[in-house]
Amino acid sequence: MSSEAVVITIKGVMPTTNGCAVFLGDEHKAFLIYVDPAVGSAIQMCRAGVKKDRPLTHDLIGSIMLGLGVQLQHVVINDARNDTFYARIILQMSNELGRKIVEIDARPSDSMVLALQHGCPIYVSRRVYDTVEDRTEILERVLRQQSEQEDEDAD
Repeated sequence: MSSEAVVITIKGVMPTTNGCAVFLGDEHKAFLIYVDPAVGSAIQMCRAGVKKDRPLTHDLIGSIMLGLGVQLQHVVINDARNDTFYARIILQMSNELGRKIVEIDARPSDSMVLALQHGCPIYVSRRVYDTVEDRTEILERVLRQQSEQEDEDAD
């Protein structure tokens, strides 16, 4: 990726009344994307390395990609409008006819799950990164509260 995009990671996932808040960012900034409960759960399971008894939708997509010889290269959160984020997944397929790169429009939430499953990087466009509000302070407070809760549960 060029300097027009920033590598980010998933910094934290927090359940909310309507789904999950996913904190994304790098060492300089964290921002927030809200996702539906099922995808939030899938992100949490991927991050925790939870093995599932039966494949979920994202697992199915990964199996189809594997069967077709398609590799996920990376994910880009490329736009944000009216508090809605947009993403593209970049796929590569190589066969006897050559190599093909395909970009597919996708929800950032689904893109994140696939990136986690395939160990691929997640990027955010520089334009989006520069315009999103920094939520690092909120992330640190949430992580501190989660850690305190875990300590209480352990006692």
